[in-house]
Amino acid sequence: MNEQVTSRPTDGPCPDRSPEVLHSAEVFDGEPGCIAQARALADRFLVRLAAEWLAVLGERTRSDLLLAVSELVTNADRYSQGPYLLELEGTAERVSVTVYDSSTALPLFYSPDPARPGGHGMEIVVAVCDRLTAERVPVGKRIRAEFELSS
Repeated sequence: MNEQVTSRPTDGPCPDRSPEVLHSAEVFDGEPGCIAQARALADRFLVRLAAEWLAVLGERTRSDLLLAVSELVTNADRYSQGPYLLELEGTAERVSVTVYDSSTALPLFYSPDPARPGGHGMEIVVAVCDRLTAERVPVGKRIRAEFELSS
């Protein structure tokens, strides 16, 4: 059974996505430096997206997206056994950051509580992205953070 968690309700189906997107992906094995490498991959991806797709990326969007990459990759590194995949897709209108890992445990979403010592990663991702989904897939789980870009 494929369970899914979505951070925000949607008012209907997602808009049709163009089959043509800029795509980049890399597998990480949890070795030291993986989080920095994932952020560097995302940064290079955003540079290409701006150059090739003329995407408008404000500094805040760039920072938020890199923060989401850090949090999602950190969670995959911490809670899964084995390698994990970071996948980036984008157009001039939107960017998605997807992490696949081997754990079938869906993330916990806590209410904001500054006194809680930890467990803020998904809270941060929910705060910076426009839509977050987490679902079980045959190999573990997939977590996708989507960002709408300015036009």
